[in-house]
Amino acid sequence: MIVRFAITRSSQAALTLLTTLLLVPLVTLHAADDSPIKKPNILFILADDLGYGDVSCYNPDSKIPTPNIDRLAAEGMRFTDAHSPSTVCTPTRYSLLTGRMAFRTKNNTVFTGVGGPCLIEPSRMTIADMLASKGYHTAMFGKWHVGMTFYDSKGKPINHDGPEGVERVDYSRRIDGGPMDQGFARFFGTVCCPTSDFLYAYIDNDHIPVAPTGKLDRSLIPKNPFTGDCRDGVIAPDYKLNEVDLVFLDKAKAYLQEHVKTRSQEPFFLLHSFAAVHLASLPAPQFMGATKFGPHGDYIYEMDWIVGELMKTLTSLGIADNTIVMIGSDNGPEVSTVVEMRKTYNHDGASPWRGVKRDQWEGGHRTPFIVRWPKKIKAGTLSNQLLSLTDVFATCAAIVGAEVPKNAAEDSFNLLPVLLGTQGEQSVRPYLLQQTWTSKMSIRRGNWKYCDHQGSGGNNYERGEMKEFSLPEKDSSAPGQLYNLADDPGEITNVYSQHPEIVSELKALLDSSKEQGRSASSNSPQ
Repeated sequence: MIVRFAITRSSQAALTLLTTLLLVPLVTLHAADDSPIKKPNILFILADDLGYGDVSCYNPDSKIPTPNIDRLAAEGMRFTDAHSPSTVCTPTRYSLLTGRMAFRTKNNTVFTGVGGPCLIEPSRMTIADMLASKGYHTAMFGKWHVGMTFYDSKGKPINHDGPEGVERVDYSRRIDGGPMDQGFARFFGTVCCPTSDFLYAYIDNDHIPVAPTGKLDRSLIPKNPFTGDCRDGVIAPDYKLNEVDLVFLDKAKAYLQEHVKTRSQEPFFLLHSFAAVHLASLPAPQFMGATKFGPHGDYIYEMDWIVGELMKTLTSLGIADNTIVMIGSDNGPEVSTVVEMRKTYNHDGASPWRGVKRDQWEGGHRTPFIVRWPKKIKAGTLSNQLLSLTDVFATCAAIVGAEVPKNAAEDSFNLLPVLLGTQGEQSVRPYLLQQTWTSKMSIRRGNWKYCDHQGSGGNNYERGEMKEFSLPEKDSSAPGQLYNLADDPGEITNVYSQHPEIVSELKALLDSSKEQGRSASSNSPQ
C-alpha cells in the first residue's frame, strides 16, 4: 500500500530543518571516509577444456607450470569441489550466463559453424543483463558458442551447423542473438570454437568486419596429435589460428584502458572467454617450445601467461584491488588430449578423477575454480564447498545487491557467504545437478552421487582410444550408478544395488527438480 501525505508550507519548513539535523551525523561520518564505497569490478575468465589436473596448484604432479593461476589461488580462494554444469561447452556456457541448467531448454545442443538460434531465450535474464541493471558496463571477448543467427543474401536465417552453412552467409548483414542481444555492451570474438568450427573470422559487436575470402588451407596446420580438430571451413585474411587468444587479450587490455580513462566511476563486468585449451592446440609462435611437454603443454602455458597479462593490466591501471577475478573451465579435458599427454608426457589433465570431457564421472566436470577479491577473501583459502558455474549468477547478484526475479537463475545459489568466510562448514547447496552432452543426468547430495544411466553418459569406452581406460562394471545389471565419493572418489565401485533407499531418494529428488523447473528456491541477496 502506498500512503501519500499532504505537506503545508510551514510543515514543509519544519520537516526540512528536522531532516537537516538528522543528516548531520551521516554527513560527518561520510566526510571521515577516504572515499565513497564503490562496487567492485568483476572479471570472469573462462578457460576451455582446462582439466582439474592441468593446473599445478590442483595437481602437484602436473608437468606444466601455471604460475599465474597459482598466484591467483595464493591470493584468493581455491575451490576443490567446483563443477561445470555440463560436460561440454554450449550447455555450460548457457548455464553460466543464465544461472539455469541447459537441459531445461527446448533445444539442448552443441553448435558448430553458424548454428543457432541462440540457446538463450529472448525473454531470459542473463548475468550481463542483471549487472547492467546495477550500473555495470558489460563486455565480452573471446568464444561465444551459445548460438547466433546469420542470414543469407535474401535475409533468410541460416542456423545450420557444419560447412554448408558458412558458405551461404551474407557477411554484410547484422548477426542476431549474440552477446550484444544478451546484455553485453561490447563484444569481440567468435561464434563457436575459434580453431575448429568451420567459420574462422572475428565478430566485432554484431558484424564480421573482415569477411572470409577462401577455404582454410590445412597444409599450413602443423601435423601432430593435437591438431586433428581443425575442420574444413572458410577463413578471413586477418585470421591466424595460432594467434586468436593474443587478439582477444589485446582487445581486453584496450577495453580496460579505455574504461578507466572514460568510465572510471562505472564498474565493469568483463567475461574473457579463451580459445585455449580446446583442440586444436596451436600455441602462438613465441610459446612454441616454452615447455618440454609438446604443443598442448605450450598452449596451457600460453593461457596461463595471458591470465598473468590480464592481472598486470588491472594492476597497472590501479584497479586490481577493486576487481573480483574469477577463473573456471567449461568442462574437463578433451579425450585425445588426455590420451596423448598421459602416453607421451606423463601428464594427466583429469587427475585425480575418473573420466574426461563428455563423461558424467568427475573428470568430465570437476574443474578448477578460483576467486581473488582483495580485502574480502582471505589469501590462500581452500574451500571444499560444492559449487557449480551456475552459482556465479546469484553470487554476483548478492555482491551488487540485485534482486533476481523468480523466472531467472533457477539453478543458481548465492556463495557470497563462502567467499566472505561467514558460511562455515555447512554446504550452501542442498544438491548438485549435472548433465552430459546427450542430456544424461546425475545428482549429487553430500558425498552420494547418483547417475541416472549406465556407463559414462558420454564417451564410448568399449572401443577406440578410450578402451584402455575402461573399468569393469561391478553391478552390471543396475540401470544406474551410485557412488560414495568420500569412500570411492575414483568412482570405481558402483553400489547402486547395495543402497536402494539412497537410489530412491536421489532419483526422486532429481525427478522433482526436473518437474519444478528449478533447484534454487531463492536467489535474492540475503
